[in-house]
Amino acid sequence: MLTGIEEVDWASLGHAYGPADDVPELLRGLASADPAERETALDGMYGAVHHQGDVYDSTLACIPFLLELVADPAVQDRGCIVELLTSIGGIELDDDEELDELDPDDEEFIPAANYAMAAAAIAAGADVFLGLVSDPDPEVRLAAPCALASLHPEPARVLTLLRERLTVERDTEVRLALVAAVGRIALRHAALRAETVDWLGWLARAAQDPGLRLAALAQRARCAPGDIPDDIVPWVTGLLEEIRTSAPGPTAPGAERAATPTLIGQVRELLEEHAAGRPAPWTEELLRTLHAALDDRVDDRIALILAQLRSPDWGQRSDAIWLCGGLIRMWRGRYEEVVRLVGAQLNDPEPRLREAATSFLERLFELGAPAADALAARLAVGSGPGAGAVPGGVGGVGGGGPRGGSGLGGSPQNGFVGRSGRDGALLALARAGDTRAVPLLARALEEREVRRELLYAMDGLGPSAAMLAPLLRRRLAEVELDERLYDRAAPLLYALAAVRGSQAVPEVLRVLRGAPANRRDWVRESALRTLAAFGPAAQEAVPDMRGLLAAESATVATAAARALWAAEGDLGEVLTALERWLRPGASGADWCSAAQALGEIGPAAASAAPALGPGLASRDLWVRVRSAAALWRVSGDAAAALPVLLAAWEENRHARVDVAECLAEMGPAASGAQLVILTELTRRRRHNAREGASGSHDIHLDEKLLTVCRAALARMERGAF
Repeated sequence: MLTGIEEVDWASLGHAYGPADDVPELLRGLASADPAERETALDGMYGAVHHQGDVYDSTLACIPFLLELVADPAVQDRGCIVELLTSIGGIELDDDEELDELDPDDEEFIPAANYAMAAAAIAAGADVFLGLVSDPDPEVRLAAPCALASLHPEPARVLTLLRERLTVERDTEVRLALVAAVGRIALRHAALRAETVDWLGWLARAAQDPGLRLAALAQRARCAPGDIPDDIVPWVTGLLEEIRTSAPGPTAPGAERAATPTLIGQVRELLEEHAAGRPAPWTEELLRTLHAALDDRVDDRIALILAQLRSPDWGQRSDAIWLCGGLIRMWRGRYEEVVRLVGAQLNDPEPRLREAATSFLERLFELGAPAADALAARLAVGSGPGAGAVPGGVGGVGGGGPRGGSGLGGSPQNGFVGRSGRDGALLALARAGDTRAVPLLARALEEREVRRELLYAMDGLGPSAAMLAPLLRRRLAEVELDERLYDRAAPLLYALAAVRGSQAVPEVLRVLRGAPANRRDWVRESALRTLAAFGPAAQEAVPDMRGLLAAESATVATAAARALWAAEGDLGEVLTALERWLRPGASGADWCSAAQALGEIGPAAASAAPALGPGLASRDLWVRVRSAAALWRVSGDAAAALPVLLAAWEENRHARVDVAECLAEMGPAASGAQLVILTELTRRRRHNAREGASGSHDIHLDEKLLTVCRAALARMERGAF
């Protein structure tokens, strides 16, 4: 086994972490009789030799030995090696947008030729995968179809083999993998697509197993998204009900493996935990495929999710929540009933379902209102004495504040009202703007540590949140002025600004004056923003504000100018301090800080309009946007500002919220933007939707854009009569 491995000069080859002289040990580890050693070796292959999908010269050198291991029936866990080879050789170069952008002189440059050579080398030995479709090991049979569909140079031959194997295969998940591989071939080879789509349509109607019919239907939709039948929703929901009533029951857990400190081991454990106790966990992936094919058919997708959320099977309801998370992040729609039904899951005895519901609701902000009663009721369960004994458990993951980052503390505990579950539900309730969150936030502020996202959620609770100011003030007074000051103080400062807790001026000044060198400017900016929110009540801080007008940091100096204007209403030194950053040579960020501050001052700063003029022609989009918005706000010059704002709207979708806010202020003066606003309001896709990536505030920002666009349109239309 591994003949010739010593003849390779591995030290002259490289991988993600340097010379590849450790690769022979990894390859031998893949053939070990010890499961822990095999898993550690596989983790090393993915971590170094195939790091984040890269293909190095050492990766290429490994291919013959990996193929040899796959062909040897004495090697255990060969399915994992098949998956590794599929990943190495299955990269589609046309889809890799980064390859053309890499600098060949960069130390991290991976020649594009490596990917092509890997695909060719594995394709040359891909006949080894043909025999694996009937291997005694179901894990090998599970991995083989995708490898064949992705790597074998004779797709017609593979297609015939896969269809024939389906007639004798008895393992449910392997059968689904066979159907998925058929769909993959149809997508990759246009000449085979029509006949394959017809075959998938036949299988979706003729197969006895409802799971197989659902798999065929999902793959047919994936291969022919323009030809999805109109009755797809009742068809799929009927299949799901058949699967639920015919499933043999929850699968018993497999043999336990020795724990290994590897990423692969952790992922495996998470997947096993996710599937535990579910009779048909594979339906999640089939429905994910179907949803991807339905794409912008939002109403059909919502109908499918609603049907799942009403299922007696908690697993189907959990799948629906995760699927809806992707849907609502990408597409606008009527989600009120979906959100209400997700809220109803908070009372379910299954902790994984409650966890999914909480995590979903955290990111909805105002869209979470239909679940507010359920959130409040669930939180009330743990509001009395002995609350920590309430059984169950929910975890939640949320985004940070304006600068992101981790929470102020807290560790997950068992129990819904333990830190993880309670904080997640409370965050969702607060972000929904429900004032029932206020007394619960007060209780949270009495505890030793507070999740930072809760502090950033206080700005949507209105006047009722004012009662939180004394608690926030006390906590800020307890923060040590050390190297971690920004992380601990910034969320509290943000919350104090949100609740207008001006009685905390002395504590804010303590932070402002005592900021250590580490991120001092960030601390000062945060403190000054809070003082600005206090307005005239921050008179005590005026000398400090005035002293920071000359700060070397534009963000600090402009924040000081805003705070001073808010406290005194005197433009004397403020305009001079701001115009200092509106000069040739100023960085884009510095110019934006000053322009934004002038815009907040408004017409009183009209004399600064000429200084903003050059920013309208800047190469930096954000300088143009901030300058145009500020110019309108200080001078009312819509003729100069509007063309710049509309050009930025088209150039960068992430500027649309800022532009729309300015258009709403302009009202009739922005009537030329009516078509732009109407077009945005009729789009189904969220303006900031990104494939494969999301932020905790994405939905909130898009909903804000829609709200501001409606306000802008209403003002324009009123001005037309």
